[in-house]
Amino acid sequence: MAGNSQRRNRRTSNKKGATVGSGGQRRKSLEGKGPTPPAEARKGHKKNRVAAAQARRVSGQSRRPSGRGAKSTSEMVVGRNPVVEALRADIPATAVYVQQFIDNDDRVREALRLATDRGVPLLEAPRPELDRITAGLNHQGLVLQIPPYEYAHPEDLLAGASDQGDDALIVALDGVTDPRNLGAVVRSVAAFGGHGVVVPERRAAGMTAGAWKTSAGTAARVPVARATNLTRTLEAYQKAGLTVIGLAADGDVDLYDLEALTGPVVIVAGSEGKGLSRLVGETCDLLVRIPMPGGAAESLNAGVAAGVVLYEAARRRA
Repeated sequence: MAGNSQRRNRRTSNKKGATVGSGGQRRKSLEGKGPTPPAEARKGHKKNRVAAAQARRVSGQSRRPSGRGAKSTSEMVVGRNPVVEALRADIPATAVYVQQFIDNDDRVREALRLATDRGVPLLEAPRPELDRITAGLNHQGLVLQIPPYEYAHPEDLLAGASDQGDDALIVALDGVTDPRNLGAVVRSVAAFGGHGVVVPERRAAGMTAGAWKTSAGTAARVPVARATNLTRTLEAYQKAGLTVIGLAADGDVDLYDLEALTGPVVIVAGSEGKGLSRLVGETCDLLVRIPMPGGAAESLNAGVAAGVVLYEAARRRA
């Protein structure tokens, strides 16, 4: 009996008695933890997984190599000011990524309003995901995705001129690497009735966000073609009856004496520093200089030079 009594005492002695001073633990356990975060921000929630997966999928598409030079890869514009400026300039966009719990300011509100007005999808993503898809750039919680630009074929520019019943007026750029110069040329081609721009596939500016912005929206209606080999493309244009006119500071012909501008031509502008490459220069039918009475500048950048020649061509064709 004594042994049974001891066993009962051992069993009942394990019961926890009152504790003196809980240190506020019971009171803290009753306190709330703040407002419930949105589903997209709750780790493990279906909406959080969907948002993260969509961001990863778009990021993977942006790094996917383009096929046969027909399309560029998609581009990311990062940062609050750049995103707002891109949306103001009507640069094509497929999505605007917004960081979860972003600090709202005027730029964020304007970006969201512009994107909504244009019907651009707004995708919320956690900061680590935005850091990943932007390769650690300072995105400030806003990222704009630009779709791949679909380049034309050089022959398409001839077909466009033929469809309009015009003599072809095309600009080719040789070694121009600044997208703003490309955008300025596109804008001049639109202003003076040209039929498109040709750029080399490698070591040349492409239709990036900067080019779109400088073109002031004209890139939506002026085709830009990519040439695998610019020299061969110029030779093909010659066979099609176009005169290839190279712009050079030491050219043999003065622009104002150039009668060829009244017929089908392709105007070739080189980089400001190096000018035309040797092979391209040798392929040109004529090397033309632009008179500069002021003499203050030794050369003009491609955007300005092409604009001057395009204006002269339009004046003669009027």
